[in-house]
Amino acid sequence: MLAEIITIGDEILIGQIVDTNSAWIARELNNIGVRVKQISSVSDDREHILKALAEAHHRANIILITGGLGPTKDDITKKTLAEYFNVGFVESDEALVNVEQIFKKYNRPLLDVNKLQAQVPANCEVILNKNGTAPGMWFDHDGRIYISMPGVPFEMMYMMEDTVLPKLKTSFDLPHIIHKTILTVGEGESFLAQRIEDIEDSLPSHIKLAYLPKLGQVRLRLSAYGTDEAALTDEVNRYAQKISERVANVVAAHEDLPLEKVILDKMAVKGFTLSVAESCTGGYISHLFTQHAGSSAVFLGGAVSYSYELKESILGVKNETLWQTGAVSQETVKEMVEGAILNFKSDYAIAVTGVAGPGGGSEDKPVGTVWIAVASVNKTVTKKFTFGSKRAQNIERTAISALGMLNTLLAEVEN
Repeated sequence: MLAEIITIGDEILIGQIVDTNSAWIARELNNIGVRVKQISSVSDDREHILKALAEAHHRANIILITGGLGPTKDDITKKTLAEYFNVGFVESDEALVNVEQIFKKYNRPLLDVNKLQAQVPANCEVILNKNGTAPGMWFDHDGRIYISMPGVPFEMMYMMEDTVLPKLKTSFDLPHIIHKTILTVGEGESFLAQRIEDIEDSLPSHIKLAYLPKLGQVRLRLSAYGTDEAALTDEVNRYAQKISERVANVVAAHEDLPLEKVILDKMAVKGFTLSVAESCTGGYISHLFTQHAGSSAVFLGGAVSYSYELKESILGVKNETLWQTGAVSQETVKEMVEGAILNFKSDYAIAVTGVAGPGGGSEDKPVGTVWIAVASVNKTVTKKFTFGSKRAQNIERTAISALGMLNTLLAEVEN
């Protein structure tokens, strides 16, 4: 069963807002066995919307549309859908009651333009919107299901969870889709592909392997499609085990989690604590950890020490080290990480110092030069990296590289 998602709105195309709706919808559809064939974003233009609907009809069984259902003149989705299906409008009693209740709840006058929200194409089944005035619409037309929902995320999500997903599951005999993800760190996708080539070639046609690279990490995702959920799960797990055993030295996790969450979970099980000493990343590494609920069980905190003075006073870096070797040096990062262990009383620590750019580089330390150190109370590991000239990318690469080094150090304890 194939689906297509169409988002409508100029605000998406000019970059004013990010289309998070499509990603969420695709994930939820996948969970019930519906595969997304294509995702498109179109402008608030009648001809553009009509063309997108017609093209989607030939690609997908289910077409989901978000956006353009407000009460103002620029919201033309409902009118365009009526034109596409060649039908007129009728007033939905349940939609009108819903609109009246919402305005009564907030003690606001109900304007004629708001009442028009209850006008819907004659061939639709109304999907009530309990969080807004624009109703959703379900169309069964020419062997295809069209579902139109508001672009406001929480309104759309409620409709999907409460009505759309359950209705799709009862309307179609949907297959099962099973995913299994292996997170690897420190080896490129081409090298991984070479190592597991024979396993990949042996996969049956209903199981696919995808390589999902991201800055020092590659997620290997097995996806299986079929009718027997238990058999599919067993089959995918067997192939995942073969792959994991083959590339065991770079496997960080057997589930689809961010690397920092994998590290937090590993450390929590062992009762370990972690601190950081950040210079060029400016707190980004701390953010990665603290965005996860429960991070305080492991992450103690640390220092963002840009200046020489803070490196000395907070972390205990020697003045002579800084003036003799500079802030971006192996000696400095080593004293930073060991100072974090000592002063913050953590079991493990990360330290980073570098030239993030775009300025500040020199002949011997060009922009993108970074030193990273990870340490336990018993061992310190340092490594120099040379990244590019883009500041944001250098910060992200530094953080991911530091996490990879810490994950390797933690693996020594596990082994």
